[in-house]
Amino acid sequence: MAFDYKPRRTKAGVFHRMGRFISRLIIWFLAISIGITIAYKFVPPPVTITMLVDSNGFTKDWTPLSRIDRNMVSAAIGAEDSKFCTHNGFDSEAIEQALERNASGDRLRGGSTISQQTAKNVFLWQGSGWDRWLRKGLEVYFTFLIETLWDKRRIMEVYLNVAETGIGTYGAQAGAQRYFNKSAAKLTPSEAARMAAALPSPKTRPVKNPAGFTRRYANTIAARIQVVRRDGLDACVYE
Repeated sequence: MAFDYKPRRTKAGVFHRMGRFISRLIIWFLAISIGITIAYKFVPPPVTITMLVDSNGFTKDWTPLSRIDRNMVSAAIGAEDSKFCTHNGFDSEAIEQALERNASGDRLRGGSTISQQTAKNVFLWQGSGWDRWLRKGLEVYFTFLIETLWDKRRIMEVYLNVAETGIGTYGAQAGAQRYFNKSAAKLTPSEAARMAAALPSPKTRPVKNPAGFTRRYANTIAARIQVVRRDGLDACVYE
């Protein structure tokens, strides 16, 4: 009398298969993410998740940094990340200050650098739901990648092309056309400052006729542009 023998699945066997699956998944993720990051060093990111899910649609016009006025670069650094040229992607002092503010009950504020914002805008999604910590972890990983594989000029170039500059509007060129009916190559310090002032909240902060806080903040950024130039805080972009 013959009997069919079926080997029993042990817990050790199941864990071994799970381990192999997870290992392969990690290897594939690393290979794909590194490959895409290297590709984006040379070619423009065609679209981002934020653009795809924008209910207002999106308008963008990729423009080389050589055709974006230096005023816009200086304004972005003055408004968002004065240590852009000296940090390795993370500003520990800004992160500590943000944690202190948040712990004291002040309105939540982040300590994200331009590099972190670029990593999030290009590779990840927006939001603050249950997946916030997963996104933050991936943001750290992709920030490390672009700081390692790109130079500062490329990071700035990508940032100024994918950052949301208005409702359904992405990038400095599309923003300049929308608000001032001109090329980003011809932005004045005042115009660049107003666009930079709106960057943290482009859907709610007006650029064309700012008032109140946005107007005062734009004036502050316009003054910072001169400081950025004087102190060479944008030197890594133009050296």
